[in-house]
Amino acid sequence: MAPPARAQTTDLTDLTLEESARLIRTRALSPVDLTRAYLARIERLNPRINAYITVTADRALEQARAMELEVVRGRWRGPLHGVPIALKDNIDTAGLRTTAASALFATRVPNADARVWTLLQDAGAVLLGKLNMHELAYGGTSAITHFGPIHNPWNVEHIPGGSSGGSAAAVAARMCCVALGTDTLASIRLPAAYCGVTGLKPTHGLSSIRGIIPVSESLDHVGPISNSVADAALVLQAIAGFDRLDPVSVRAELPDYGAALRRPVSKLRIGVPRNVYFEKLHPDVEAATKRALETLSGLTAEVRDVTLPPSGDFPPLLAESYAWHQRYLADPDTRKLYDKVTLDRLTAAGQFSSAQYIEARRQLALARNAIETAFADVDVLVTPTAPALPERIVEAENPAVASGAESSVRNTAPFNLYGIPTISVPIGFSGTGLPIGLQISGPAFGEPTVLALAHAYQQATDWHRRRPRE
Repeated sequence: MAPPARAQTTDLTDLTLEESARLIRTRALSPVDLTRAYLARIERLNPRINAYITVTADRALEQARAMELEVVRGRWRGPLHGVPIALKDNIDTAGLRTTAASALFATRVPNADARVWTLLQDAGAVLLGKLNMHELAYGGTSAITHFGPIHNPWNVEHIPGGSSGGSAAAVAARMCCVALGTDTLASIRLPAAYCGVTGLKPTHGLSSIRGIIPVSESLDHVGPISNSVADAALVLQAIAGFDRLDPVSVRAELPDYGAALRRPVSKLRIGVPRNVYFEKLHPDVEAATKRALETLSGLTAEVRDVTLPPSGDFPPLLAESYAWHQRYLADPDTRKLYDKVTLDRLTAAGQFSSAQYIEARRQLALARNAIETAFADVDVLVTPTAPALPERIVEAENPAVASGAESSVRNTAPFNLYGIPTISVPIGFSGTGLPIGLQISGPAFGEPTVLALAHAYQQATDWHRRRPRE
């Protein structure tokens, strides 16, 4: 049979996931050509951005050829068929190094795939490689990593956020079509905001975290980072679902997330929790958020102020990470492999008593019950993703000032405790050209509404179409 015709575009990496899927399905685009285009950008840009730890060029091309042959033979697995993606390097890939950006795991090769990667393979995704991150997902800067700091594509002197910094940087620099990240307190949404892309943290337990090096099972989420809400919806469709081997996985009806984008938003009511979330904002963040709320007000029925219930106390829940790392911390040979900042944080997490941990779990359950009341009179919540702009890498690398960077999770962490779906979308830029993001959150399993409003905003604006200069 004849090979598929070539797509008529100057740069294949400009295509969205939606566009790539349509062209691959009609054989107007070769998955091999698309994969080569991304590999070429990785080769050219990764030395400057440092988003990838491992690039799987040969494997990716082999997968792409297999996916192309399936299309030629009449089989199409869905929107991810033949589309090149990348994974945060705490997501296990059988036979392929998975390091969590730590010297501790620099040569670690798992023997089983994470559940989400199994699902993405079943959907036909092509793996370009594994992405750099904040060491062990234990921070929000991505400046602390065994493989060197990740650089923000918009300004390489600045951090990309974390801990999924490589995922957001790779998407922003078009070194992959979409990526997966993980999120314990901020780690999908903060880098999405800092890199000018879209990041979705689904409802806790909606997507399996089995096979992902954990921080805290009670708070850990996995989700997509992409250039658009529409692309994020397609990835969520592939990775959502109950996993009986994941202790925090939940059973839920799975709607058509792509179809949810077409839901009308004109009757939606927006809640704005101004206390805390809108305090001490950088002036450029404040101005961009005000403009975004004006746009959203024009798309929906109502915008009103609301007050959210207490979200609970997250530090004692990090005792879960201490418990997971205890075997390595107890051995002097492996303990010395942790970065000092990471080690200090893990050690602090081990200081909580069982009574404190149990009380924190109790608060968590109550907070997840209480947040339901916030949606009695509104359909979604809107806040700035981060109160400030991404700092310079030299500042984030300094242990004396690194703790200040973590104040950036103030607006994101409560939604991990609540366990509700939250998406960050780009809403503008600072006077210095750094991206700014906005969070849209919904009730548990309210992804369709969150996606619909976020998509409507992106249809009304073009911030998500901006690209950093090379």
